[in-house]
Amino acid sequence: MTPHAERVLRYMLTNPMDPTWARDITEHTSLPNGTLLPILTRMLKQGWLERYWEDDFVAESEGRPRRRYYRFTQDGLEGARIALACWTAEHGSQSPARLHPSPLRPRGTGVNGA
Repeated sequence: MTPHAERVLRYMLTNPMDPTWARDITEHTSLPNGTLLPILTRMLKQGWLERYWEDDFVAESEGRPRRRYYRFTQDGLEGARIALACWTAEHGSQSPARLHPSPLRPRGTGVNGA
């Protein structure tokens, strides 16, 4: 695992059952899309994540384009927790690249019933 993947996992595991979208992950990890999207693609190929588009109605009612959401699969959730535990055991809880706090806002509301 890379330090960037560790940051993504740490953020996504804060609310592991809630779907999130790439921009939200970018804002909380300070990773650019060119770094984030390959990480998410690897996790998709490993079967750790599923992705889906939000309902058209939700996006239209908010006057914006649809968002593509990512959420852990059950196996992915277990794999992510194990990988992060191994990373922490090897590198310590203070990795060189830390998350940057930002104001909390609700996640997972109005998206495909989630």
